Amino acid sequence: MLSRGYDPVRLAELVAERVAPWSGGMRLRRYYRFRRDRWYGGIVTGDVVGCNLRCRFCWAWRFTWTGYGRGVLLSPDEAAERLMRLARRTRVRQVRLSGGEPTVGWEHLLEVMEAVTGEGLHFVLETNGILIGAYEELARRLASFHGAGVEVRVSIKGTSEEEFYMLTGARPEAWRLQLRALKLLVDYGLEPGEEVYPAVMLSFTDERGVTRIKRLLYAIHPRLAENIDPEYVILYPHVVELMRRTGLRPRKAYRPDEVPPELV
Repeated sequence: MLSRGYDPVRLAELVAERVAPWSGGMRLRRYYRFRRDRWYGGIVTGDVVGCNLRCRFCWAWRFTWTGYGRGVLLSPDEAAERLMRLARRTRVRQVRLSGGEPTVGWEHLLEVMEAVTGEGLHFVLETNGILIGAYEELARRLASFHGAGVEVRVSIKGTSEEEFYMLTGARPEAWRLQLRALKLLVDYGLEPGEEVYPAVMLSFTDERGVTRIKRLLYAIHPRLAENIDPEYVILYPHVVELMRRTGLRPRKAYRPDEVPPELV
């Protein structure tokens, strides 16, 4: 019997060939911009090209699904230096990788994390968690940053396997890798609710879905269920266009100028 959907672990390998090649013994990564923005109370962001999911509500789809020649290929040291320089100039103490999926070509990510935390900056990893759940070694390496000023925000796409398939088009069973990522990171030593926590896309679910995901998170660690970062679709014009194409209709969403302060 054929499986529904694409394999996001295999897709990550294919995408990495395009956006995270090896060169001179180091893993490069393609970035399409560096910026300071309002999230987390003020943070410097490096937006990477390429992702292993095809979320049908993605805000960065134009830069992460195609156009792999956009931006610039950087070494870990070059990327870290751009983050740190912009952080100094804009007087913020935290940085993150976002846009696409930072764990694609994860050797690059780990070196960037080591460089910026070594300079005393707080690092936020925004990830879908698929590769962390698939590769225990990656979870172990990330957890080695315990106490170093790192937080791992695992963005769970929906509250069930079927919802995950509806939202991403990926194999339904891959949704479980996101939960496994949280468990591995906690088991290897990251502090639940502080250094690692779940963000859950709730725009397309009902109260039963919320109850279900809380129960599953509680089974991993109670503090994960207590520290869910809710995610809702932000209705940027290009996101509205994508949802129109894919037929998605959110139950709850916000215009860019109406995002509640507690979600920023």
